[in-house]
Amino acid sequence: MPIENAAFTQAEYDRRLQITREAMNAAGIDVLFVTNPSNQNWLTGYDGWSFYVHQGVILPLDGAPFWWGRGMDANGAKRTVWMEDESLLPYEDRFVQAEDLHPMQDLARHLAALGYETRRIGVEMESYYFTARAFAVLEHALPEAKFVDATSLVNWKRLVKSPEELEFMRRAARISELVIDRAVELAEPGMRKHDLVGELFKTAVQGEADSWGDYPAIVPLLPSGKDASAPHLTWNGEALKSNEATFIEQSGCYRRYHAPLCRTIFFGTPPRYMSEAALALTEGLNAGIDIARPGQRAGDIARALDAELRKVGIERPNRCGYAVGLSYPPDWGEHTVSLRASDETVLQPGMTFHFMPGLWMEDWGLETTETILIRDDGPAETLCKVPRKLFVKT
Repeated sequence: MPIENAAFTQAEYDRRLQITREAMNAAGIDVLFVTNPSNQNWLTGYDGWSFYVHQGVILPLDGAPFWWGRGMDANGAKRTVWMEDESLLPYEDRFVQAEDLHPMQDLARHLAALGYETRRIGVEMESYYFTARAFAVLEHALPEAKFVDATSLVNWKRLVKSPEELEFMRRAARISELVIDRAVELAEPGMRKHDLVGELFKTAVQGEADSWGDYPAIVPLLPSGKDASAPHLTWNGEALKSNEATFIEQSGCYRRYHAPLCRTIFFGTPPRYMSEAALALTEGLNAGIDIARPGQRAGDIARALDAELRKVGIERPNRCGYAVGLSYPPDWGEHTVSLRASDETVLQPGMTFHFMPGLWMEDWGLETTETILIRDDGPAETLCKVPRKLFVKT
């Protein structure tokens, strides 16, 4: 696939390869095998709903990476990766979900042919997409190789976004705004949740102008009332009700880049405890955004939030955010930095986080969140521009 058809410039891909290889050298890794589809995309541009079978990227210390995957997905690789066709290594369909064969046997053959059968091979041990059987088969097929856990090696290189990546995230943020605006406009007591979600999906996929919507890594989360005490419930066929709060947790997505945004709607007059919590949450977000500057720590954001919430008697036992950007299902987080008091990661310009201090209480819940960008100086930028409050519809 010619580079002019790829999502990013050759200089951007070269930058990514360089910083990844520096990390490989530091870890003593001779070749890296990447199974996380976000990392595959980041290194090569590969983009297809094929991560339910074994596939990956082989990254040597020099030269172009190799895409390795199911034969029927090779044409998808030709249409999305920036490398030439000789860098594609498809395996036969007889390996797919077979009891007597495994795709890792084919991968081992390629690694041996490339000269790595006795070398140090980095693999992502804590990945949704690299199974226990996959590792066992690979280890058995390459008994003289030394396997190194490289679970988050690429993830950490993705932490600081390039200007090209930030452009994609800004497009995703605009889609997030459209979805929340549409939710506030349409939602009313008596409306069935799945009807509302259908409209939100439509808005998210339509996007705006050239910013078409991609599928997000997490589906919309839409619990109400007591169900809102649970952070990860989706929707059902029930109707929205008066005197209940419903939060909408979603993200616009543009070319796999996300900018999550959550808001809560209350139908009627919210109880005093919820109004006070919503105000404290907004103040906590404001405080965290203000302190989120280069040289500060990830934990400083969490501490600033917690100080405001404690004023109304709320203690949060959970982290209040995480690094975010390029991702595939089942999670839009990058699995690196967490916004929690114990995380001492130094903030740098270009880092992006979902500042996500959801309140999930005993029998109610509330979410107001922002995707933030650490700027060169001054407080963080919020990528979305939606009022930071509890929305009330009487």
